Amino acid sequence: MSKFIIEEGFWELFPQAEIAVILVKGIDNTEDSAEPVRSDILQLLENANKNANQFILKEPISENEVIAVWREAFKKFKTKKSARCSIEALLKRIQKGKEVGCINPLVDLYNSVSLNYGLPCGGEDINTFAGDLRLTIAEGGESFLALGDEQYDDALAGEVVYKDDEGAVCRCWNWRDGQRTMLTEDTTDAFLIIESVDPARSGDLAAAARDLAELSCRFLGGSSRIEHLNIDHKEISL
Repeated sequence: MSKFIIEEGFWELFPQAEIAVILVKGIDNTEDSAEPVRSDILQLLENANKNANQFILKEPISENEVIAVWREAFKKFKTKKSARCSIEALLKRIQKGKEVGCINPLVDLYNSVSLNYGLPCGGEDINTFAGDLRLTIAEGGESFLALGDEQYDDALAGEVVYKDDEGAVCRCWNWRDGQRTMLTEDTTDAFLIIESVDPARSGDLAAAARDLAELSCRFLGGSSRIEHLNIDHKEISL
């Protein structure tokens, strides 16, 4: 059985970080399966797009609290130029009047949670992992093909990445996901993750994880398990 491991290099940079992992298994993420409740999922996402405005109260957007903490975090490791936390990317769309649209049922659910809580959420297909998944500091050169890209853009040395034995899974911590492990309609077992670098938001992180676990099972079936990782609890079985 593979594991998710957060390595020491990460904790040296972010000793106060907290990571919530939601493992959902036996789901049906197909559009056909979700059709009876698709309108409900889309309504959740629509409501979340509106709720997200509570996190955009200042100009420039970088001065808003849920973004400022991540701007500071990204200064602590090597990044691609202009790489930003995933929640900043979502909130920039809201600020510009562009709603976060639908992709597939599970992605729509985690995006709705991300927007409702102002926390970065992501997801990968567990059955695509090669060996253990690690949150670590890249050695440099880890293979990576981002969603929507046609050319590989490998990880930089010193970059915070999720990676497995075949290469990077998500670059610049939570900036861009890769094609190899992305959630699709064929996904039955998913690794969902919510991240926080602000100790004051532990309660929000826990609530967001509960919401995502409950929504995933309600709409897509299967079972869920929540794990909270911190400097004292650094690995779990998948």
